[in-house]
Amino acid sequence: MTSESPRQGLNARQAETVDKLLAAGLAEVREVGHEALTIRTVAQRAGVSPATAYTYLASKNHLFAELFWRHLAADDAARAGGHGDAVKRVQNAVHGMVARIVAEPELAAAVTPALLGADPDVARLRLRIGGEFLARFEAALREPGSDEPADPAVLEVLVFTFSGALLQAGMGLLTYDAMAGRLESAVAVILRGNEVGR
Repeated sequence: MTSESPRQGLNARQAETVDKLLAAGLAEVREVGHEALTIRTVAQRAGVSPATAYTYLASKNHLFAELFWRHLAADDAARAGGHGDAVKRVQNAVHGMVARIVAEPELAAAVTPALLGADPDVARLRLRIGGEFLARFEAALREPGSDEPADPAVLEVLVFTFSGALLQAGMGLLTYDAMAGRLESAVAVILRGNEVGR
């Protein structure tokens, strides 16, 4: 089982195998859903043996977390920061991340329970996903053209709020559309509160 990103230290043939497995995993989760998916069916779809699949993927939760991280990280434009005041920029960042998540509903359904697991590979990806959220909020908070870092306490509250909303959506307590609207309000409260405290 791998404890590093599947791409690290791989030769071209191994990287191609990982790409096949991830493409097959995404196709499988879209087609049969996360509960019916197995690493064996992903391996079959990718045209590799189950033993080969398990060389790169520790579990289906590892697969879901890897797919989710790559899906989120592939949206480079969302890291730019945007225009308007800080509230508007952060609200836009939230909408961008929610839209990215909604674009793959079966993957969104799979990743919430996956990220709650104790698998070391999942734990590593959970940190990378949290880092992606943090980077996007940091870019959105930074004034255009400024190198001044964002307030770490505000960043932490934004990541906690976003992660909590994702968990609630993953548990079916609210829809992703409702999540975006509630987060827009929460961002305004968090950032106005930060201004009031100064």
